[in-house]
Amino acid sequence: MSTKTTTPPVGQAVVVGKLSTLDRFLPVWIIAAMAVGLLLGRFVPGLNTALDAVKIGSVSLPIAVGLLVMMYPVLAKVRYNETGKVLADRKLLITSLIINWVAAPAFMFALAWIFVPDLPEYRTGLIIVGLARCIAMVMIWNDLACGDREAAAVLVFINSVFQVVAFGALGWFYLQVLPGWLGLPITSADFSIWSITVSVLVFLGIPLLAGFLTRTIGEKAMGRNWYEGKFLPRLGPWALYGLLFTIALLFALQGDTITSRPLDVVRIALPLLVYFVVVFGAGMVIGRALQLGYARTTTLAFTASGNNFELAIAVAISTFGVTSGQALAGVVGPLIEVPVLIALVHAALWGRKRFFAN
Repeated sequence: MSTKTTTPPVGQAVVVGKLSTLDRFLPVWIIAAMAVGLLLGRFVPGLNTALDAVKIGSVSLPIAVGLLVMMYPVLAKVRYNETGKVLADRKLLITSLIINWVAAPAFMFALAWIFVPDLPEYRTGLIIVGLARCIAMVMIWNDLACGDREAAAVLVFINSVFQVVAFGALGWFYLQVLPGWLGLPITSADFSIWSITVSVLVFLGIPLLAGFLTRTIGEKAMGRNWYEGKFLPRLGPWALYGLLFTIALLFALQGDTITSRPLDVVRIALPLLVYFVVVFGAGMVIGRALQLGYARTTTLAFTASGNNFELAIAVAISTFGVTSGQALAGVVGPLIEVPVLIALVHAALWGRKRFFAN
């Protein structure tokens, strides 16, 4: 994260050797941030109410700040003049669209009905999570795994557009139409298109514009060597600071709920664990079969397996209420996603020299 390599290393050991202390022990810091958040949410009365008092759209202002700090350095690293090459890669774009908007939501629908058929609130929450495609944290995981930054920026942008256009329609299909076809109970839900649009514009639009302007002005004024050799290493660590801050706040918001209902958390966690591992693995296998190369295959896998929990939580709260089971399912999402995707970063680096010859 805090260093820039122009020639990809051949194995995980080389990558780890180039990382700063912050990067190398990131799983430790993330676990610590989760623990701090849970403890604060559990033992500081009124903290979750205070954190949720001021919002941007339907998302807590402190969390919004953390997300923006997290996203900006990653998007400042993107070489925007090279994104045309990604747009020309039809195999990558079409495959990403199919996995993200057809296969992954359908898979989460199946998992929700398999694992929690008797708990309709959690089931609905899981389905909403499956519909909220990742537009934020995936940039961090992709960067740590040495994925293609330009490809990640393009795929995240495409996901954002589809999120605004298709989220409501897909929610209606998976909660009402498809269950009706299968003879299953249906769930009524009225999603706010405005809430979804605001989420995309704020959490992708602002840092994307800031990153683009920073790259354009910085390179024009000082040159690419200075920008990538001097400026980015100083800016890079702020992405992880923002990540840790955001994780701590997310867990603080629901710390009391999570620690007081451990069995419910486990029931929600199991389908999420299966979802992340299977979708990521499928993305890696498909990317290798299509000969996309390691960097773009990794980007495909992470953009497919990650989810926009900020949006899922916001939608669940605005539609069903802050204390609803749907909201709890959204909150449990990052509890599982963060450690699992960190493990998948290491899995990707481990498989790099074993399954990708170049």
